[in-house]
Amino acid sequence: MSSRRGPSQDHSTITERQRRRPIAAVAAAAALFPTLFSASACGGPADAATKSGDLTVMTWAPSGTGSADRPGMTALAEAIGKDINTKGGLNGRTIRVLTCNEHNTAAGATACAQQAVDAKVVAVIGSYSQYGDRFMPLLERAGIPLIGGYGISQPEFSSPLSYPVAGGMPALIGGSGRQLVEAGCKSVSLVRPDTPAGDNLLGYLANALKPAGIKLLDVKAPEQSSDYSAVIRKAVGKDEAGTCMTSALAAEPTGNLLDSFRRVGPKNTRIASVIGSVQQSVVDSTGGDGGPLAGAYVTGWFPPESARIWDSLRAVVRSDAAGGKAIDVADPGVQTTWVGYEVFRQISDRLSAAGRPVTAKTITALLDGGEQVDVGLTPPLNWGTTNMLPSTESPRLVNTWVTYQVVKGGRLALQQPGFVDVRWVLTGARPPA
Repeated sequence: MSSRRGPSQDHSTITERQRRRPIAAVAAAAALFPTLFSASACGGPADAATKSGDLTVMTWAPSGTGSADRPGMTALAEAIGKDINTKGGLNGRTIRVLTCNEHNTAAGATACAQQAVDAKVVAVIGSYSQYGDRFMPLLERAGIPLIGGYGISQPEFSSPLSYPVAGGMPALIGGSGRQLVEAGCKSVSLVRPDTPAGDNLLGYLANALKPAGIKLLDVKAPEQSSDYSAVIRKAVGKDEAGTCMTSALAAEPTGNLLDSFRRVGPKNTRIASVIGSVQQSVVDSTGGDGGPLAGAYVTGWFPPESARIWDSLRAVVRSDAAGGKAIDVADPGVQTTWVGYEVFRQISDRLSAAGRPVTAKTITALLDGGEQVDVGLTPPLNWGTTNMLPSTESPRLVNTWVTYQVVKGGRLALQQPGFVDVRWVLTGARPPA
């Protein structure tokens, strides 16, 4: 079912089934490292005074804006900082975690990035914003790396100072296509936003389905609606056996889409989606095992929230460091932020062990030099030149591995062990023999 070979091997010589990396092996590797952030650092305004010797980082996300809100990302970042400091700091140094409300606006993204520059942070970690064209140029001019951004904006996969830990929507939608190929679908409808980003998703899904000769139907949908009945009717068509539907909307619209699916009542169409559109909270709110997502296929970046490998994250969320704030461990933004901070911790450890200062410049130098980072929640990450994706649009997309999940008993669970590499889908190459 899976292979022990790493992501860096020549994939042209192995089958797709062999390209699956066992999650158990990844978890075992994580055990070699000391338990990370089990309790936390200080948050605060970006213009707060910095003590000599502090390591200052920043995390931003929108809050109070509606469906785009990701307050759990900044809440987790603050909790991580407090946890680290109660344990003596990061290699003896206090870490200051600054947070910023991005407000889901271009102006908000610009303001957060400028605050990071003014505070002279050594890195922006995690963070969610669709306005990468506004915040990345500011970080680039200041030489500040972005580690583990959510990956919702294209510059996060092209800027030389961005170090994404997941494959973003391209990897998810490509993975969803391969998951549906293996499920035996004869036709697949993609329900996606009528935006340029949605247009790109269509191409990745087509690459995944084409080798199997599966028919693809493009179903454009409004990003916000209380009634998606017309969208569902178009997506299910004649509702014949072998009809499948995958969606790539945000979590709140996906809930409304599923309510419409229930009202329309197709009997044969199988549902699939991607993490972020569907997460455990969406499964719960739409009826769990008795709702339309029962048995649904979901493609994710990481193991599901129920996996024990997330125990350290759960410990921080339940600790005093979280200050009683509600942080959803199943939220992919929270998970991505956690992975980003683990990468930062490992890089900081290595720099300190080598007697080098931890600065924005030394962090980027180490990562650009091909330093491999294995935090246990993804296959090993490497942003060296030889590991770049051969793509002019997304060369920084180095983690092309996804997980196949399924809703079983009202919970998201692994459909099969391990990660699946969809690099060939993202580059438009031929599938492995």
